[in-house]
Amino acid sequence: MAQMVINGALVKSASGVTEEVRNPATGEVVDTIPKGTAKDVDEAVDAAAIAFPAWAGTPTAKRAEILYNALNLLRQREKDLATLLTKEQGKPVRESVLEIRRFAFTMEHYAGMGKNVRGGYIPLLDKGKYGMIVKRPIGVCASIVPWNFPVSLTGNKIGPALLAGNTMVIKPASTAPLTVIEVARLFLDAGLPRGVMNVVTGAGSVVGEALLKHPKVRKIGFTGSTDVGRRVMALAADQIKRVTLELGGSDPMIVCDDADLDKAASAAMVGRFFNCGQACLAVKRLYLFDSIYDSVVGKMVERAKKLKVGNGLDPETRVGPLHTDGQRREVEEQVQDALGRGAKLLVGGARPEGPEYAKGNYYLPTLLVNVPENARVATEEVFGPALPIFKVRNLDEAIEKANSSIYGLGSSIWTSDLARANIAVERLEAGLTWVNSAQIIFDELPMGGVKQSGMGKEHGSEALDYYMETKSVVIAPTPE
Repeated sequence: MAQMVINGALVKSASGVTEEVRNPATGEVVDTIPKGTAKDVDEAVDAAAIAFPAWAGTPTAKRAEILYNALNLLRQREKDLATLLTKEQGKPVRESVLEIRRFAFTMEHYAGMGKNVRGGYIPLLDKGKYGMIVKRPIGVCASIVPWNFPVSLTGNKIGPALLAGNTMVIKPASTAPLTVIEVARLFLDAGLPRGVMNVVTGAGSVVGEALLKHPKVRKIGFTGSTDVGRRVMALAADQIKRVTLELGGSDPMIVCDDADLDKAASAAMVGRFFNCGQACLAVKRLYLFDSIYDSVVGKMVERAKKLKVGNGLDPETRVGPLHTDGQRREVEEQVQDALGRGAKLLVGGARPEGPEYAKGNYYLPTLLVNVPENARVATEEVFGPALPIFKVRNLDEAIEKANSSIYGLGSSIWTSDLARANIAVERLEAGLTWVNSAQIIFDELPMGGVKQSGMGKEHGSEALDYYMETKSVVIAPTPE
């Protein structure tokens, strides 16, 4: 049985109750985990609070050294961790390897900043006085992480939080906590002092709520749905906790008539069906200029039919199962809603047939056209392998429709015209815009949404600002 990590030790829940983690591809039990309680949260937060002064006083370069040690250990165990991640999450193992490497890249990025975290000196108008800007860690930070990218999304919070000198309590998703637990154990092996990083497993309604309400938790880093993000924000407001919210998205992709159509079609396929479409930054609405509409749609249908759906442990699999049966039913309902409103199904739209699919949460890659603007697939976040495709006359219409969503996380445009690209960059209401590029995250660039896609930034040096307090100091060399 997997165990929680509290104050450097592997522990069971105070209740003694456990729950199963199942493989989305087979339904088989991968392992069991403790069902955490509010008491477990208290112990984890107390451990983090006790560890905070010493960790905050540790030189930043030393904290960075531990990040380096951890990422080196992680790279040594890359294959085992990727296999475990596929078993509990469902994604193809090649995608799990990419996720483990993404975590390592993030640690490397923040470790590399270890000697560059600094404040500032400001000359003041008053004679003889000067000002200083001092950066200080916040304290105990809670990280609440979803199941779609459990390792890399945890890394987005670990890197800046630990480098800044904070201590942490991590609540992974109940359905995909195993690899996160292993990562926390690697950090202990890398020399992280006990209590600095703790992991409490269990339901969000119990463990998550207890973290949000705990008076010693000063910062919440949350990645998940917009609905739950509202709840996080409301509870954090009671004690004026800092929050970073990376929430849902319905990312538009625009393909102009002067784009490289083969590359655009390929990028749309990867952008929609990577991780079975279960990504906040996935392509979720595709807008094609009318003159190239038929060509791009034809290319995508041809590619979709060739995608191998199957168990993520099969090296030939390109699209694994959805993470839960409930998630699959949600996608099915969204697709049926579109069809009921007059949309046309080009490919997919059903569960694959065959005994190898009987026990898994599988759904075929799905492409829809003639989709009404009020269909659920157009107005909601579709967290699965279904893509609505829309025809537009020009760039103005594409941007207007792209911006009609309540979300504003990612966006992309494909064009050979720099002027068009600049217009899209300026006018698309999103925290990220890719130009002629697949939706790849770079640690050097800040990431975060606008509108109902969240607030705050992860990645980049900007993420450190959300894990540090800025203190202004006025110094008079001699007493006044």
